[in-house]
Amino acid sequence: MKAEILTLLRERDGYVSGQELCDKFGVSRTAVWKAINQLKENGYEIEAVPNKGYHLVGQEDVLNENEIASRLKTKWAGRKLYYAKVTGSTNLDAKSLLENGAPEGVLAVAGEQNQGRGRRGRSWQSPPDTNIYMTLGLRPDFAPDLAPMITLIDAMAVAEAVEEVCGLKSQIKWPNDVVIGGKKICGILTEMSTESNGYIQYVVIGTGINVNVREFPEEIRDKATSLCIEKGEKILRAPIVAKCMECFEKYYERFLQTMDLSLLMEDYGKRLVNKDAKVKVLDPQNEFEGIARGIDKKGELLVEKEDGSIETVYAGEVSVRGVYGYV
Repeated sequence: MKAEILTLLRERDGYVSGQELCDKFGVSRTAVWKAINQLKENGYEIEAVPNKGYHLVGQEDVLNENEIASRLKTKWAGRKLYYAKVTGSTNLDAKSLLENGAPEGVLAVAGEQNQGRGRRGRSWQSPPDTNIYMTLGLRPDFAPDLAPMITLIDAMAVAEAVEEVCGLKSQIKWPNDVVIGGKKICGILTEMSTESNGYIQYVVIGTGINVNVREFPEEIRDKATSLCIEKGEKILRAPIVAKCMECFEKYYERFLQTMDLSLLMEDYGKRLVNKDAKVKVLDPQNEFEGIARGIDKKGELLVEKEDGSIETVYAGEVSVRGVYGYV
């Protein structure tokens, strides 16, 4: 009920009467009063005026189950929601939830992680109540070799969500780094568990978005940025989480129609920061330079070499860098 009250207060310019809330949810005035007080304890500034009702005064950067749920507009993504103030890793949380019967679309979110990981086992810095740390759980009914494409879908969802919520032009550095102004704002770590018969048990997509962090370690300062640095103001995290779920659901359902990225290639290509740019493919067995021409329906990067031939680069096997820097 608290999430629904938040939604109603947020949508209403004026006051919402206590009686209206009682009628809508079929509860007593005491139950409404208790819910309002619990919301206040969670950090919401709610004004109560006799004979008028309740009014949500300000928008604070509150991140919890009720705040996220009150903003969701999805059918299934994020509808089963778990929030932890502090956790080891949202990927571990999502795995545990799925292993204990959680449905497709379960979302684990945390205010702080102390065991966050990036690609190749690197640690992921997760300061408290600053950024977005979330993991979406899926139960796909397709072959394991299709799972890597989900990571590209998530990158598209994050890029679109950030652009819609914050008004910041967001691009993708192949395969799944979301960048603004040539600097990374998001890391994605997708992991899969398979059954003994080879079928997928579940997939978890961990997403970390730099939101309100203002400083970075010197070694990554030229490669990383945050939404608040780029926007010049503090950013509310919950709207971004909700919009990410909405965008992911849209793109993932399109992917399921063909079981590849053929219906997403054009949208992905529009955001590909490397497109038609010179890139260096860092493969120990076959390092080369060329022009990135986009992706194919499997999400592989197409690189045109000097002789005009097209080399297909597989995500996860090699790194691609701009000749003159990170992108």
